Amino acid sequence: MKEKLFDSEAKVMEIVWANAPISAKDISLIAAETIGWNKNTTYTVIKKLEAKGFIKREDPNFICTPLVSKSQMQKVEADSLVKKVFGGSRKALFSALLEDEPLTEEEINDLRKLIDKR
Repeated sequence: MKEKLFDSEAKVMEIVWANAPISAKDISLIAAETIGWNKNTTYTVIKKLEAKGFIKREDPNFICTPLVSKSQMQKVEADSLVKKVFGGSRKALFSALLEDEPLTEEEINDLRKLIDKR
């Protein structure tokens, strides 16, 4: 997956991931309610997502389904962030994340379990 999601595209993908399969009309209604977008803005973003290969739209009713999972996108975006901001160092990313934010004992245990799985 070479394409990146712009913020507007990520907002629409969140709606699609949460409700798939979903009609373009329903996406526009949710976007109007939650983001304040008009129908044309939402449809433009849907077309961009389709052109990039993130969703497919099928007739009737322009039903949209994701072609990329949320977890796949999270991995791509996290990798991009690590490379761009932290020089490829995951350790530097985690240090920055953990530096100022206190963690609960449960969060610490969960992180230890994730590390131990590696």
